[in-house]
Amino acid sequence: MNIIKREDIESVVGQVSEPSPWHTITQDQINVFADCTLDHQFIHVDPEKAKQTPFGTTIAHGFLSLSMLSHFAESCGFVMEGTQMGVNYGCDKVRFLAPVKVNSRIRGVAKLQSIEEKHPGQFMIKSEYTVEIEGEDKPALIAEWIAMVFVA
Repeated sequence: MNIIKREDIESVVGQVSEPSPWHTITQDQINVFADCTLDHQFIHVDPEKAKQTPFGTTIAHGFLSLSMLSHFAESCGFVMEGTQMGVNYGCDKVRFLAPVKVNSRIRGVAKLQSIEEKHPGQFMIKSEYTVEIEGEDKPALIAEWIAMVFVA
């Protein structure tokens, strides 16, 4: 995690994080996500039928890949020094660029876009996250993600 001091806000905007550790997307994780979201489309959960598609195998849900931002942010995200709590504020833009095939490894990289103090001790942090797929030229997705953090 990248800790930001108040006095450094202006100098760190535009900074790119080190990548998070790799995470392998397994069929079990895809199946559990399908159960949680009730999205059991065959391309995600039926390996035999998925073999007949251009992908040749099952792929992760786009929203599964997007939901991994929470995990990746633990290692590559940006947070204000003294943060007591952070909450998801939403996304301004999300683009799914390449499918994540089962057993692929993905990781996150964050670029700090802006920090704004909305109220005393309450900061809106906007970062552009790229979810990379190991061995692929195109990323799985790029998302502008906004967090609200509360600083002591």
